[in-house]
Amino acid sequence: MLLKIEKFMDKVIDAVGYLTGILMIWLILNVAWDVMMRYVFHDSSIAMQELEWHTFAVIMLYGTGYALRYNAHVRVDFLYDRMSPRKQAWINVWGTIFFLLPLALLVIYGSYDFVMDAYTTHEISEDPGGLTHRWIIKAQIPFAFIFLIFCAVNFLIHNINILRGVEPPLPEPQEEVME
Repeated sequence: MLLKIEKFMDKVIDAVGYLTGILMIWLILNVAWDVMMRYVFHDSSIAMQELEWHTFAVIMLYGTGYALRYNAHVRVDFLYDRMSPRKQAWINVWGTIFFLLPLALLVIYGSYDFVMDAYTTHEISEDPGGLTHRWIIKAQIPFAFIFLIFCAVNFLIHNINILRGVEPPLPEPQEEVME
């Protein structure tokens, strides 16, 4: 049963990762457009520049959960890599329960007033010509951390399956070596 739940959650996380990849393409196009407008036509748009920052923020926020799914997150590798897969799974379980989940819940709780304040005051950019509806980007903070909790539960299930012996550990991400 846990394997089926994990596989379903993997598909949801992969779909969000795919959408994040599309956002990355949008960000590249947005930056290229902004650079062309600025240096070729000597015109620039504050809204386009702000859109770059906001798109980058969304990519980073949602990309964190996607990185967790593929075991590509940051940790103290020089200790962790020397441990058996079973010990690694135990560290992942306890680290997720005692560090990741409480932090994500704290950010969700702490960002609620931040988002609601932006929404109720109809916050807009301070720069003339900037983006309106600032609450939309600010709302991505709690939503991304809800997604991170979803990913953390998936990570827990995966590590529990490793401890149960029904699933092999995820391979470590490979680093590209330049020759």
